[in-house]
Amino acid sequence: MTAGHGAEAVRHAIVQTITTLLEALRKSLTWDQGAEMVQHAKLRIQTGVSIYFADAHSPWQRPSNENTNGLLRQYFPKETDFTGCARVDLDGVAKTLNERPRKPVGFRTLAEAKSELLLTASTGVATTS
Repeated sequence: MTAGHGAEAVRHAIVQTITTLLEALRKSLTWDQGAEMVQHAKLRIQTGVSIYFADAHSPWQRPSNENTNGLLRQYFPKETDFTGCARVDLDGVAKTLNERPRKPVGFRTLAEAKSELLLTASTGVATTS
C-alpha cells in the first residue's frame, strides 16, 4: 500500500476504501482545492464516482467533511501522521463515530440512516421511522 498524503497515496486510499461501499453509497465526492487530488480524473475512472471541488475558502460547501474533521480532532490532533496509526485503532474510532446519533439524520446513527437509505433504494419506498 502506498503511504503518505501525496496525490498517488490519497487516490490509492480512496479507491481502496470507496470501492468497498455499495454503489448506492458512492455517488459523489466533494473535495477542497488541495494538491492531493491532482489525480482526480484517474480516481473518477477507477471508481465511477463523480468528483466535485468546493470553492476555495468555502467550508460550508462541504459541511459533512468539516463536521467529521471536528469529531476526529477528539481522537487525533491536527497534523497527526496517520501512517503511524494501526488499522484497528482507526477502525475503532470510525466505529465509535458511526454509532453516535447525529442531528442531520434525525438523531439516528449513521448505520440506521444507511439502512434506511438502502431500503429506500432497493424498494423505492421511504420509511417513516
